[in-house]
Amino acid sequence: MKFDNRNLRVNGFTPRRWASSMLVVLVSLNANILQAGEQVDDLVLTEMQAVAIAVRDNPNLAQMKERYKAFGEVPSQVGSLPDPTISFNAMNFPTDTFARDQEPMTQVQIGFSQELPFPGKLGLKEEAAQFDAIGAGHLVDEVRLQLIKKVKSNWWQLYYLDRALETIEINKSLLKQFITIAKVKYETGKGLQQDVLLSQLELSKLLDQEIKVKAIRRNQAIRLNILMDQPAKDTLLLPNQVSKKLLSLPMEQQLYEAADLKRPVLKQVRVKIKSAKTRLDLANRDYYPDFKLGMTYGDRTGDNTPFVGGSRSNFLSLMVGIKIPFYADSKQSKAVNQKSYELQKIRYEFTDQKSVVRGEISSAVTDYMQAKEQFSLFGTGIVPQAQQTVSSMLAGYQVSEVDFLNLIRSQITLFNYELQYWKALSDAKQALARLEAATGEEVINE
Repeated sequence: MKFDNRNLRVNGFTPRRWASSMLVVLVSLNANILQAGEQVDDLVLTEMQAVAIAVRDNPNLAQMKERYKAFGEVPSQVGSLPDPTISFNAMNFPTDTFARDQEPMTQVQIGFSQELPFPGKLGLKEEAAQFDAIGAGHLVDEVRLQLIKKVKSNWWQLYYLDRALETIEINKSLLKQFITIAKVKYETGKGLQQDVLLSQLELSKLLDQEIKVKAIRRNQAIRLNILMDQPAKDTLLLPNQVSKKLLSLPMEQQLYEAADLKRPVLKQVRVKIKSAKTRLDLANRDYYPDFKLGMTYGDRTGDNTPFVGGSRSNFLSLMVGIKIPFYADSKQSKAVNQKSYELQKIRYEFTDQKSVVRGEISSAVTDYMQAKEQFSLFGTGIVPQAQQTVSSMLAGYQVSEVDFLNLIRSQITLFNYELQYWKALSDAKQALARLEAATGEEVINE
């Protein structure tokens, strides 16, 4: 019995009509890849919403804010005089009677004393503490910048994974159509069984990749939820529609200069230098003595001797104490050396941190420019060309001018290019987030 290819129908279509229909479907599905993101859902999490939630709720940032508040309470404490001392004394009581009027020197005393640091010491302590508080404020700003960078990076990684899953879904549909075409050709005697098996194998591999990407996306969503202080298991839905504009950057030298002025971590180290200078001045001031003033009032009872006559008068005593830096060579001088070394250490820290910041800027600029160029290349050149190649391969396969293996390979190549297209956009946006964190301000006003 012979097959009549012209009479064979599948779901009401002849093989040639099947192939033509699949070509239309293929072109339509592949065209949707570069136009993903045209739908908007009110219940989705935008990039700016994620940033706002994290800045509001992130516990690490909240911790740093409370730390800053705590530092703000220190200056007035260290700038105040030591608490005065009030003393009560019972002096020279005879042990045989403990009578107050028996001996003339017996008295009950009340005393008051106050330590007075050498003029200028308290002011320097307060000034150093104020610098510490200002530095803590800059550290809050730095932590906030790094948090925003992490949120944006995680968000864009999630966005890429969503587009990857979308691309996988489209390619699954295409491979299922390929399987149908291969089956039709095989059943009509124009194709090979290995074509059917090959297309089924590629579909299975795509399903395996989908499982892996879904797991990666789930873990990425967990990380973003943690940054926003949301339950880790919460599902995150991202919008399809995003801005794909990748604008030009300012010159690197301009970014360096902006970071020198705006980057909180550099501001913090500058303030640390001021604080260290103040503490060095304080260490030098410790060569000067501190003082202690005291006053005691003694109450007596009884009468004087008959020769003197009259009742016993009370006593008033005044005291001045001076703390002498007697061990200056082994104490104050060593403290001055210590503070000098600490100041130099922080100066080196500033130089190092400045180099690190500039390295972050240059690295982010390089990554952004690479991803920007790749995104443009894939979007305007490689992906459209790959789509045309697949369409041409499918048309050739219809008339048996192209073998099925080459058709499958061309579709796999297109699939990989589509993933790289979205990866380039995600990488560029993440590099931009890193650049903004490195400079301390928004570098592009879109």
